[in-house]
Amino acid sequence: MPQHLVVTAIGADRTGIVSKLARLVTDCNCNIVDSRMAILGNEFTFIMLLSGDLIAISRIEHLLPGLGLELDLLTMTKRTSGHRMQPVSAHYVLEYKGPDKVGTLGAISSLLAHHQVYIGALRTQTDTSTDQALHLCEMTVELPEGAEPELLRQQLMTLLDQLQLTGRFEALI
Repeated sequence: MPQHLVVTAIGADRTGIVSKLARLVTDCNCNIVDSRMAILGNEFTFIMLLSGDLIAISRIEHLLPGLGLELDLLTMTKRTSGHRMQPVSAHYVLEYKGPDKVGTLGAISSLLAHHQVYIGALRTQTDTSTDQALHLCEMTVELPEGAEPELLRQQLMTLLDQLQLTGRFEALI
């Protein structure tokens, strides 16, 4: 039975980090099931979900701290199980933009949580190239069975309007 391990690495951005991490994964006979990489400020951030047998996962847990030290990365691992899909009635995309203000994502994610909506992916950024910072967000969400998409759409659009944001909430095809 395959084992699963979440690996997180954070450190100063420079060329070759992904290559060295991927090489370690291969050398330990693990497979990268899912991964995300981003540059946040000057920091490189990488998250991977690995799978492998017990020996492979134990080996990478043992060797990763040394590679982290060599590359000046903060690394962390956590064993997990494979993702179990929940019953979902529909997949949607929610995008919004507007003035960057404290609490925007918190207000929107609270409304989604109130409706038991699962956020599957999230990307936010702030564009500071203009006089007023502009907050941009895109997320994919999963509505649970029995959800009322039109009611949720109305409440989201009302909230976006209150927050002086523009956006869209549409079903993914």
